[in-house]
Amino acid sequence: MTTALGIDIGGTGIKGALVDTRTGELLTDRVKIPTPDGGEPQDIVNTVIKLIEKLGGVDKDVPVGVCFPAIVIGGKTMSAANVSKKWIGLEAEKLFEKGLGRNIHFVNDADAAGVAEQRFGAAKGVKGLVILTTLGTGIGSALIYDGVLVPNSELGHLEMGGKDAERQASFAAKERHDLSYKQWAERLQKYYSMVEFLFSPDLLIVGGGISKHHEEFLPLLELNAPIIPAELRNNAGILGAAALAADGNALVITPATEKKK
Repeated sequence: MTTALGIDIGGTGIKGALVDTRTGELLTDRVKIPTPDGGEPQDIVNTVIKLIEKLGGVDKDVPVGVCFPAIVIGGKTMSAANVSKKWIGLEAEKLFEKGLGRNIHFVNDADAAGVAEQRFGAAKGVKGLVILTTLGTGIGSALIYDGVLVPNSELGHLEMGGKDAERQASFAAKERHDLSYKQWAERLQKYYSMVEFLFSPDLLIVGGGISKHHEEFLPLLELNAPIIPAELRNNAGILGAAALAADGNALVITPATEKKK
């Protein structure tokens, strides 16, 4: 099926739309509802149900993808960013499936954005290793190798100056320390130089709301890999979650104990 529902859950808003997963086109208006105060699990599930109702309801045969600001392993949320700590260790995918009455595909929000950029945006047609970073409250990241997602990279937590890099180089850090773009770019240079040294990417993509002003800071960076702004912005999570739901997530890992014959 080439139609899927993508839902993007954030700390301040929950948004969704039906997507043509061949083209990345939104087939409905994007609906957005504020994230309930406290970000409690059942409250967020109930808000997602309301969002689907606002879209006129969705046929049970339509795949549903949900992206969420957390490490997601086996359907469990192993962290929580800007939502209740009750999400940590929670069987979140099962909770959504019970509430929505259907199977879903559940994924980290930055990973969904990375998939979207690879299929429909700035990284379309790019071979090799693409690293997307989102500069916002923290630094989210996604690694895509030859079109395959390597999930839960969390590159915002690389150590820089004795602290998590996102504490030094996120957009929130720029605001907190009242940095000029030039001052912030010096921190970004250290961060992206470290990422480049560790991973040797073929392309770096910078997302997050601040990417609208990319001309203020990206030209100040000197890296071997090209570094370019994301294209899909507020729709990236929706598009990526929908795309992964539609294809059932083609990532298959062979158990280490299974040896080649």
